Amino acid sequence: MLQQINIVEIFSAFLVMFAIIDITGSIPIFLGMRDQGKEIKPFQATAVALGLFVVFFFVGDALLKLFSIDTPSFAVAGAAVLFILSLEMITGREFIKNEGSSSGASIVPVAFPLIAGPGAITALISLRAEYADINIMIGLMLNIVIDYFVIRYLYKLEKWLGGDLIYVFRKFFGVVLLAIAVKLFASNIPIVFDLR
Repeated sequence: MLQQINIVEIFSAFLVMFAIIDITGSIPIFLGMRDQGKEIKPFQATAVALGLFVVFFFVGDALLKLFSIDTPSFAVAGAAVLFILSLEMITGREFIKNEGSSSGASIVPVAFPLIAGPGAITALISLRAEYADINIMIGLMLNIVIDYFVIRYLYKLEKWLGGDLIYVFRKFFGVVLLAIAVKLFASNIPIVFDLR
């Protein structure tokens, strides 16, 4: 297991998840919820999100087998979702709507779908076609830790970063995510054709 640990894979998996979760881009949403009197508990939100990620990461593969879908095919489908999400980040238009309940802000909509959303879950499972499980999980854990501190120190981050810098981060990671989606598609589409 230790021999599979690869810093490049960890960083790549971390970057993919960071770009999709887009925790910095969610800061205005979190602030809006707090202004409306909705309490967000950082530990509860990130623990639930991590639980959802882990469950889908390990059970997701079994679900794919249940529907006779191989990982490369799912990775290609995942690349399409990532492509759409990257366009959302770059253009500022919403193509995939996230609808959540107004009650229990820590779990819905913070843990799901703002952190562990459909796009992030899809990406997590799709990454198994590219990287070792241990590296993906380390990259995920690093993201969860960052998510925790961002939620915990919302007001300080807002003052420190400013709206303009948050906007730049969102656009930059949108372009990064677009490139990752293209790479994921290009590396798995030949495998899909070979399997057929």
